[in-house]
Amino acid sequence: MRIAFFATCLADTLFPEAAKATVRLLERLGHEVVFPPQQTCCGQMHINTGYQKEALPLIKRYAKTFDPYDVIVVPSGSCAGSIRHQHAMVASAHGEPGPAARSESVAARTYELSELLIDVLQVEDVGAYYPHRVTYHPTCHSLRMTRVGDKPLRLLRQVRGIDLVELPAAEQCCGFGGTFAIKNAETSTAMLADKMTSIVSTGADVCTAGDTSCLMHIGGGLSRLRAGVRTVHLAEILASTEYS
Repeated sequence: MRIAFFATCLADTLFPEAAKATVRLLERLGHEVVFPPQQTCCGQMHINTGYQKEALPLIKRYAKTFDPYDVIVVPSGSCAGSIRHQHAMVASAHGEPGPAARSESVAARTYELSELLIDVLQVEDVGAYYPHRVTYHPTCHSLRMTRVGDKPLRLLRQVRGIDLVELPAAEQCCGFGGTFAIKNAETSTAMLADKMTSIVSTGADVCTAGDTSCLMHIGGGLSRLRAGVRTVHLAEILASTEYS
């Protein structure tokens, strides 16, 4: 299968390993991965902070860039959620019926990584090997917007060598929420403290998730605590093999 890859801003600027791991994984499974170079930001940050009109050029660019492809993968429940649930809505609200229709069409072909693997490629065992104690944080947007359900856990359970441990109060927010963490720093920090307590209680070496944004927030807190727990994107675990 020919799959178009939307890397996301955070992967491009701060977490390139998550993007590279996504490509390695899909190529290992026998698929061609295409990276359209015209891609930029999905505009989620603008939309969520009230700058919908300013997000329109980004929404149009995403739709135009990825319209030629039948399947698009995004290693982020947050960005996938924005594309699927906000793009057409924002374009329509600002009197752009043509871009709204195109955005709706492209959004229907856009998948978060675990959705692509299980729902489209119909694979749960990707041949991964990761000999570490791991706990999984289900990010808010992947749970409540993209609704990936237990798909990431189904993939992780098939990883050889992994010691997968349940995260207490897993569905509680980590406190990041984009600009929420900046505008409501005290509340965000309190939520992060609760999340870190849950993570440390598992005895895990690694906390994984499908969003680098949440992992950035959690990883920063764990680093300051010197907790000895690393944050690793789901794609990096799934791309790992015994020989990598």
